[in-house]
Parts: sequence; C-alpha cells; structure tokens
Amino acid sequence: MKKLTINRRLSKKINVGSVEVGGDSPISVQSMTNTNTEDVKATVSQIHRLEAAGADIIRVSTPTQKSVEAFKKIKQFTNVPLVADIHFDYKIALEVAKAGADCLRINPGNIGSEDKVNRVINSAIEHNIPIRIGVNAGSLEKKLQKKYSEPCPEALVESAMNHVEILQKKNFDNFKLSIKASDIDLMTESYRLVAKEIPQPLHLGLTEAGGFRSGTVKSTIAISQLLKEGIGDTIRVSLASDPVDEVKVGFDILKSLKLRKKGINFIACPSCSRQNFDVIKTMNELEKRLDDIKESIDVAIIGCYVNGPGESKAVHVGLTGASPKSLIYIDGLPDEKINNEDIVDQIEKKVRFKVKELASNKEKLIASS
Repeated sequence: MKKLTINRRLSKKINVGSVEVGGDSPISVQSMTNTNTEDVKATVSQIHRLEAAGADIIRVSTPTQKSVEAFKKIKQFTNVPLVADIHFDYKIALEVAKAGADCLRINPGNIGSEDKVNRVINSAIEHNIPIRIGVNAGSLEKKLQKKYSEPCPEALVESAMNHVEILQKKNFDNFKLSIKASDIDLMTESYRLVAKEIPQPLHLGLTEAGGFRSGTVKSTIAISQLLKEGIGDTIRVSLASDPVDEVKVGFDILKSLKLRKKGINFIACPSCSRQNFDVIKTMNELEKRLDDIKESIDVAIIGCYVNGPGESKAVHVGLTGASPKSLIYIDGLPDEKINNEDIVDQIEKKVRFKVKELASNKEKLIASS
C-alpha cells in the first residue's frame, strides 16, 4: 500500500525556549493553562500535568500585574517553555518579557497604536524572544468588519498582514502567526492564503472548538486538512475540557498522520459478537495503565481471528482474540497463548518489556554513531 507522503511547507525556524518551531523541526503540541494564573500552586501543578502528558509548549494568560508577579514564580518551578498571553495592555507584555517569558502572544489589533506594538517588539528584541501574532475571527478590527461585512478568509488575512507589516518595518522576523476561527472552512482557507504570504511558522488551531467530543472531531478535521497539505508547524487543540486532553488529542492527530511518534499507537477493533474477550474494557484499562509510556510503539488489540493476525503481524505487540486462549505476537511473530482473563496484565508486561528493549537499542545506536 502506498504510504501518505506529506511535503511540509518550508518555513523559517524560530526558538520558543528550548523548542524549535518551523523548518524541519518536529511539529510541536501546545496547550494553555485554565487556572487562575495568580494561583501559583494550582498553575504550576497544571503545567506539570501538561508536561507529563507531553506538551512541548504551554501558554499562560497574564491579564493583570499580579499575574505577571505570579508568572515570575511559576517560571522558577517549571521547565517547559511558557508563552505569555497578553491582550490590551502592552505594558504587561514588557513586564512579562522581563519575567522570563519564552514567547509573547499578542493580538496587535487589541494592543492599540503602532507605537505600543513597537514597544513590545523592542522588548522581544532585547530579551531575544519570539512573538506570536494571534489573529482571531471573533476579534476582527472594526474597520475590517465594516469593509467585509463579516469575517471571511480575506478579512482575516488582511488583518494578519497589517500586523505583520508593523513587525517587518522593524526588520523583526522572529515571530510565528496564528489565524484562527471557530468555523472549519473559514479557518482552513485563511491558513492556506496566509501560508503563501509569509515564511514564518504557523500555529494551527480551530478556536473555541467545543467540548471534548465535538471539539476533538472538529479540530481533527480542520487541523488534519492543513497538515496533510504541509501547512503547520505547531498545533493546539482548543477544547472546553481538561487541558491534558488537548495534548493527548494533539499527539493523536500527529501520530495518525505519521508526522510524529510519541507514546503508544493503539490499533483496536470496535468489537462485535465475534470477540473472544471484552475489547472495549480491555482497551480502556490498557490506556490507563500505559499512559506513562512515551516511547513510540505500535500495539494492536483485536478481538477475533478475522483481522487479528494481519494487524498483529504489523506491530510491535499484537493480540489476536481466540477461545479458550488468545495469541500474543511480538514483532510480527507468534509469541505465546494466554488466558483471556489475563490479557491486560500480560499485554502490559509485554509492552513495557518491548519499550525497554527499544530504548536500549536506541542508546546503542547513538553510542555507536
């Protein structure tokens, strides 16, 4: 079977803290804290959870001076790059840059005059940090609303390019751009247009996508369309849900397109009356138990012999359901038959052993190179 080939748009590479964004760098996954930033303990705790889930970059809202003071403390207790989210008050952007932000997220449309935006640019230059320009259909400038009557791709791109022009006047190219909307077609077409206008990295996201289920579906449709076209250097799945869910869904999108491997790629049948064990219950338990695995590994859990052998032969660890015992495959070869009541324990054991083996092989390869 011919594999999907994605030729990524060649973009400029920038650094958000220790994470490279753009160019040939891996597409990074972002999320945003939803705690009160002034509550340092709660915010640090959530950042640690997001980092454990694999988040590459985390955005933190800094709407007040007190939140800037909190940001300074938060930076001391976290390792992942932090993007400070600023609206309306350019002075907060200046302060949070001094506080150690790894990137400043601004919407120049609500920052105010060009002079104020220039002050932010000067601060970014001084502290050697990038800016993320965030354009949103929900906060389009009044003059563009009047010109176009309603948000449309052309309006969003014009807004974005007006902001880009301010940065370009200062010869500042250390920036990335997002151009978001809650409508799939509006969002995707806007990104397609702006991708032709600038070489900077693009941050993808369908804003205000909805709750966990509906938001996941809509975000996956929108983000995947663009990624398959080679557009996108960093992503955020915006969900009215636990931010950890955003990270997990983000990685699942990248894994499904084979753009990034991190953690277990599960292949599992939806189950039917042919199943020889409870596939759904087994999958739920395995996902919980193996949530800590960060090594890239493929695992197939198939309930019967119709598709079981074929899927199991194509993964690191596979299970084909049978009665009275099911068959485990390792690296495509039959390994051993197990009792169906022991499936979860045995698969967890096999996966963890395989993960150690893969990690050891990787270390040997690095040592020999």
